[in-house]
Amino acid sequence: MAIIHRSSDPLSRIHPEPPPKIDHFDHLPDSILLLVFNKIGDVKSLGRCCVVSKRFHSLIPQVENVVVRVDCVISDDDDDDSSSSSSSYSLSSDKSRSVSSPFSAIFRLIFKPLQALGHFLNSTKRSSSPSSSLSISGGEDGEIEQGGVTHHSPTQVLKNFDEIRFLRIELPSGELGIDDGVLLKWRAEFGSTLENCVILGASSVIQDSSSSVDLTTSNNNNVVVEDNGSIPESFYTNGGLKLRVVWTISSLIAASARHYLLQPIIAEHKTLDSLVLTDTDGQGVLCMNRDQLEELRVKPLSASSASKRTLVPALNMRLWYAPTLELPDGTVLKGATLVAIRPSESKNEVCDVSWVSSAFDEKPYGVAAKMLVKRRTYCLEMNSF
Repeated sequence: MAIIHRSSDPLSRIHPEPPPKIDHFDHLPDSILLLVFNKIGDVKSLGRCCVVSKRFHSLIPQVENVVVRVDCVISDDDDDDSSSSSSSYSLSSDKSRSVSSPFSAIFRLIFKPLQALGHFLNSTKRSSSPSSSLSISGGEDGEIEQGGVTHHSPTQVLKNFDEIRFLRIELPSGELGIDDGVLLKWRAEFGSTLENCVILGASSVIQDSSSSVDLTTSNNNNVVVEDNGSIPESFYTNGGLKLRVVWTISSLIAASARHYLLQPIIAEHKTLDSLVLTDTDGQGVLCMNRDQLEELRVKPLSASSASKRTLVPALNMRLWYAPTLELPDGTVLKGATLVAIRPSESKNEVCDVSWVSSAFDEKPYGVAAKMLVKRRTYCLEMNSF
């Protein structure tokens, strides 16, 4: 005889219990989750992921690709007694200030923000306020409180990552204040000291060449002067050469100051294969590959502790200049200048300019560099500083 079992609860026959929910994320292997986290990259977003679960918390320190976006730069009030210097500094310099100012103005313009940045990058505990979202594990060393908000230095935030291979740090803006319409971009590579630097500048940028004046240069008497590839005599007499020297020195100072400030991060993260320190303006980019990073760890750094920057060796420079440079997209650069810099003792081939023409990937500036290196080359030298 068959026995039929029936549920005593009639509702269970009408509304059966749903099957238990399955968290498909739990079934993903750690390797897949790490791929996702490496695509995220941004250190703030990774910090939020870290508090989602114990599993995420254990995986975040293994992320290899990290991007740190510095929100603000805070000055060290204790090191400056002047009232004008006691306020918070930002690297977004006043664009109305011109780099063509006297040399003393250049140093005021560059060093004050960079001293503030150095304090921010290497700060020690200043407050016991709750950790901000920048903190991965809630550590308090390297905190600074300003306006009731606790900020963490990149050095402190990165302490919680054990296997970083690719690191990108973005500053709020470039260090060099320039007039509106002026172009100034640089890219530098360092080991224990400067290995090379490329600077691209223009006294003005005209986006629509159809509305511009005739692309040949002219003097005050409206006599047209053809561009034969040589630097015109007026370049030496109207301050054009002096302005390019100022651009070069100020870019080198900014690059060497960034390099100096990266030492603690490079020393602590020995897994690094690539490090890039740039800014949201795209004004300057400092790059270091694995060999260059390792060189800095094992070779003593030649640095100026007073100015908080790496000393620059004696340099050989090559300059290309065009009074007017019209690019394929219609952009016109007035007073276009390209400067390639290497240490005097560099063993690299002097005639090789491939690294110069490929220094800038961003259009149309990469095209401008490729066009300028085809023009006549002028050689200069500069002592160490």
